[in-house]
Amino acid sequence: MNQRVHPSDLELAALISSKICHDVINPVGAIYNGLEILDEDDDVQAKSYALNVIRNVTEQASARLQFARFAFGAAGSAGSMIDLATAEQISRGFVGITQGKHKLVWRGAAGYVPKDKVKLLLNLIACSVTALPRGGEIDVAVGGSFETPSFLIRCKGTGARPPQYLTEFITGNAQALDAMSIQAYYTWRIAQSADMAIEILKDGADILLVAKPGA
Repeated sequence: MNQRVHPSDLELAALISSKICHDVINPVGAIYNGLEILDEDDDVQAKSYALNVIRNVTEQASARLQFARFAFGAAGSAGSMIDLATAEQISRGFVGITQGKHKLVWRGAAGYVPKDKVKLLLNLIACSVTALPRGGEIDVAVGGSFETPSFLIRCKGTGARPPQYLTEFITGNAQALDAMSIQAYYTWRIAQSADMAIEILKDGADILLVAKPGA
């Protein structure tokens, strides 16, 4: 396995910031454009269209920021616990921004799980979206105990493939980091922090993302 030189704390923070900005800049720009239409166009249909756009993209931006707050941010003090019901709600909002292209199925009881393990689950779900470029179903199953959970995410859909970049980080064959690959890198690193091992498997036409205790 190739040895990777990890980015410094400052480089990692910069890359994650770039990722978050990349995710929200388009919906925020669309909000601005919609407001311009409201200010400048007196046509009733144009104003109605602009309001619908603003509502939709505001919901998208909010879902992305809420997801980023928990997936990348502190979301509580060190060693804190996060309820899986909150993780499910955040995940549904995040997957929902694809507007029906992806469907989330969640199987697991509500209960408090160590923060790093929930962050890993959220990042795995984000990676799962990239495994289904044509859309499909993301089936999340949470097993084990709340203290030492395991995650199985089944990605079902036409053209399902291993998530972008994640396989390369697991095998040690990844290239230079950038704002596009930082999600996969962070997922790999957070798994180590959570003492969990990630596997990417193929089951027929489906792609499985498995995370188990014991990094």
